[in-house]
Amino acid sequence: MQTTTQQPSIFSRAATFVFRRNKRLGDMTGIEALIRIVILLAFAAFFIMPLVWLLIAPTKPYTMLYDRRVDPLTIGSLGGYAQAWANIRMFGEGLINKWVINSLLYSLSSVFLSVAVAIPTGYVLATMKFRGRTLIPWLTLIAMILPGSALILPLFLEMNALRLIGKPLSVILPSAFYPFGVYLAYVYYSVTLPRDLLYAGKVDGCNDWQLFWFIGLPMGRVLVATLGFLTFNGAWNNYVLPFYMLNQKETYNLPLGIAALMNAQAGSPGFLRELPINEPEKALGGLVMIIPVMLIFLVSQRFIVTGMSAGAVKE
Repeated sequence: MQTTTQQPSIFSRAATFVFRRNKRLGDMTGIEALIRIVILLAFAAFFIMPLVWLLIAPTKPYTMLYDRRVDPLTIGSLGGYAQAWANIRMFGEGLINKWVINSLLYSLSSVFLSVAVAIPTGYVLATMKFRGRTLIPWLTLIAMILPGSALILPLFLEMNALRLIGKPLSVILPSAFYPFGVYLAYVYYSVTLPRDLLYAGKVDGCNDWQLFWFIGLPMGRVLVATLGFLTFNGAWNNYVLPFYMLNQKETYNLPLGIAALMNAQAGSPGFLRELPINEPEKALGGLVMIIPVMLIFLVSQRFIVTGMSAGAVKE
């Protein structure tokens, strides 16, 4: 006698998919996967919406942004970008151009000095033995733990003693000496640099400097990219340090200048009264701040992720 197997109904298959754990879903049930997707989409919308508003705001006039009858995500005219940029350029007779140049100068100088100091220091700590070697990583950790705001006063007194207040070096020097960069280089070389390769170099007659230049530095290209991006990002977005160190509007960096734009009002002193700056101009100023860092991150993302994870697992 033949027996026929009854196929499960569509509702039964759907219930099995929703409530049964599935290897293809990472050993999650369908309902658990759906909940995860909803949570991720909610967080994505929460973080992306401000950026979307920044992109849309310069396209609309000031009055349209406050009109509740208009959808906040409605796109205006792309000519609004040109008008907002023209208003910003008129502000302080083109101060925005000086602020951009100053930010590039401060950030790139900090990157150069930070890489030139942190990478050789980390290499020496990881490959050489000398008295006090174990103390230096602990000191860098302590410097990393200290909040930046607690160091503003001693840095100000130090720069004032050197007569550097109001000059670019008062911003460049503190930004360039990056304790986290030293510790990152130390961990990177401790884990990824084969000691046999250094011994082979010594057998071939290389001195310590040649070992670093021909072996350590080429193997640290990922580290250079990671440290360069982190230093650039910190120096580019630095607001508190320039606020205390710089006393002339011509020497402001971009974050300090954008803050002046956002605070522009009738009661503001001097150069802040020259032009009414509204929300479209402020939003465009925010885009000018984030676009360079975003582009650099997208270009060097692979190196940054690799460098940050170096040393996490020791094989």
